[in-house]
Amino acid sequence: MAVYTQVPAETLAAFLQRFDVGELVSAKGIAEGVENSNYLVETTGGRFILTLYEKRVAANDLPFFMALLDHLADQGQPVPPAIPDRKGREIHELCDRPACLIKFLPGVSVSHPTPAQARSAGAAMGGMHDALTDFGRDRHNSMGVESWKPLFQKCGDDLDRIRPGLHAEAAAMVEEVLSGWPAADALPRAAIHADLFPDNVLMLGDTVTGLIDFYFACTDFRAYDLAVMHTAWAFDASGETLHANIGNALLDGYRSRFALSEAEREALPLLARGACLRFFLSRAWDWLNTPADALVTRKDPIAYLNRYHRYAAANPFA
Repeated sequence: MAVYTQVPAETLAAFLQRFDVGELVSAKGIAEGVENSNYLVETTGGRFILTLYEKRVAANDLPFFMALLDHLADQGQPVPPAIPDRKGREIHELCDRPACLIKFLPGVSVSHPTPAQARSAGAAMGGMHDALTDFGRDRHNSMGVESWKPLFQKCGDDLDRIRPGLHAEAAAMVEEVLSGWPAADALPRAAIHADLFPDNVLMLGDTVTGLIDFYFACTDFRAYDLAVMHTAWAFDASGETLHANIGNALLDGYRSRFALSEAEREALPLLARGACLRFFLSRAWDWLNTPADALVTRKDPIAYLNRYHRYAAANPFA
């Protein structure tokens, strides 16, 4: 469930008067997602997405996100930019929340991608990275490498409530990743999506129609973005089974649009372990701190622990 803020129809109709999008016809809450409140809005002028940004998205980060989406859209990338109002403003306030009216993109997210779909998705990330080579803004990765040890410490011994011995296992993972993590200038850095899971890619058949939910976008190692994507696409839900054909298709698709340097190729297994650690820790924190009756469905952190160990093995992508 991802409708935390209810928007009355009368309030939404008045809000839409700021835009050249026609009159309100209908609005329906969108259940997918966990960060924001989202509505599918239909007007006499078309379909749009209304997003109200909840507490996990800081209002002062929105100009970066909107500028990034505008840049990508101007480069012909399949992303949903915000719709400006008649005064050219993209960021608004609605029901005491920052809010944007966003372009609607067709397509669905696939839960079990085929190799052809993975190749297309990888190519879409490569095209996105190519389009961002001249994007001039920076945003610190709030969930980057500097955050992992403090988050582990916040979880503390409570990790053993998830599984006995998990605290010690996680401590070893943190030490292994942090001790080997590349220096800040060791690999190319750029604006990245940082969360390109299958549910953030819209497709029609084997064609990518949309890259969405850029609210973790930041500046970091470009290859780390690809590593995050591989961890999300190439495994089953439990993280126990690697679908190498899916992962290899994704990597091939990416390389068809954007080249990896030798240093990036060599670093990819470690970057993937870092991605696994990041999602393991954030999921563990949510698992330990989300009330049982909350609207958000908790995600199993062990699924990313399983992935981590695969990337630590010999031939991690095979």
